[in-house]
Amino acid sequence: MTPDPVAAGLDAERLTRIGEHLRSRYLEPGKIAGAQVAILRHGTLGWFESWGHADRERDRPVAPDTIWRWYSMTKPITGVALMTLYERGHFQLDDPVHRWIPEWREMHVLEPDPDRGRRIVPAHRDVTVRDVMTHTSGIGYGPENRDLDLTARGFLAEHTLETLCQQIAGWPLRFQPGTHWLYSFGMDVCARLVEVMSGMRYDEYLRREIFEPLGMTDTGFAVPDASIDRFAACYGRNARKELVLVDDPERSAYRRQPTLLNGGGGLVGTMPDYLRFVGMLVNGGELDGVRILSRKTIELMASNHLPGDAEMAEMALPMGYGEVGFSGAGFGLTMAVSRGAAATGVVGSPGEFMWGGAASTLFWVDPVEELAVVFMTQLLPSGTFNFRGQLKALVYGAIAD
Repeated sequence: MTPDPVAAGLDAERLTRIGEHLRSRYLEPGKIAGAQVAILRHGTLGWFESWGHADRERDRPVAPDTIWRWYSMTKPITGVALMTLYERGHFQLDDPVHRWIPEWREMHVLEPDPDRGRRIVPAHRDVTVRDVMTHTSGIGYGPENRDLDLTARGFLAEHTLETLCQQIAGWPLRFQPGTHWLYSFGMDVCARLVEVMSGMRYDEYLRREIFEPLGMTDTGFAVPDASIDRFAACYGRNARKELVLVDDPERSAYRRQPTLLNGGGGLVGTMPDYLRFVGMLVNGGELDGVRILSRKTIELMASNHLPGDAEMAEMALPMGYGEVGFSGAGFGLTMAVSRGAAATGVVGSPGEFMWGGAASTLFWVDPVEELAVVFMTQLLPSGTFNFRGQLKALVYGAIAD
């Protein structure tokens, strides 16, 4: 993978600012162990650079084929998988989920009552496929239907996609479907819909319909023993803001195939693999002669599906969480959608779509500029630093045509 900044319409000297920034602000002060940035533009790899350690404790540097935890950057892949079935006529966006998961019929909502208490009432309407794809279904993210709960790994380990969706059906919704935005298990519901509609296990469907056609050879729900020396360590920060190991690659749960094929956050893979995925997205659903989705279906996914063309900031529950923040963004089918630079306060284009992962990974696709950018690191939680805003300033500042 040899970058060609000139063919990509990028200024190579200005692109070196990315490395200078990450080294001086994050790597040298020990705020992150390592990082990787890749830029596609005009169908060309314009930049690919790695810095620091993938595994600080074993002195392993970040390499082009380092394997990263993608966490919630799994979600857009789940969205693409489900939309391949949309293109085959399996569903419409406003079909009720209970057509495929019967337990979701006649859902109930926990809501305030006039005496300032809480009551459970029938949902005003069915939860739809669009609802679960846009986090507007009313379900939350945790065994007690709370906001994002990344401590629930023991709970998740007990389930398959089938049993998880059955259990969620027994929880009262946090709000009436379609009335608010709340980060949720919706993408795991989408993964289960893929299984039911296709008649295949979710991992097998991904392998056959996305990973093998795109050549994503290192992507999966577990890291094989033969590749463990390429698997990055994952870090967090202690009370003194020191970088500490939180997931040792050689002892990680990712060494074992999981029971739950987590459609919302379970995949691991390399930068080249994720570049194949975003390259397909920025190219209108096709890459190197292999078509995964049509251009119009990508446009459908990257449209704002929030009611009344609302922003996430208008619909998100108080204290809610989103990988890209809320200001100036709508939400499409599994990805946030920018309303433009003036709305977000960050350089970019209207209609760019994006998401990130819990370990501070991120991507965005800008169809106007024919641009896709991917950033890899392993720092929990995301949002600790504003990598997205800083990288956008650096990348768009290097556009030369």
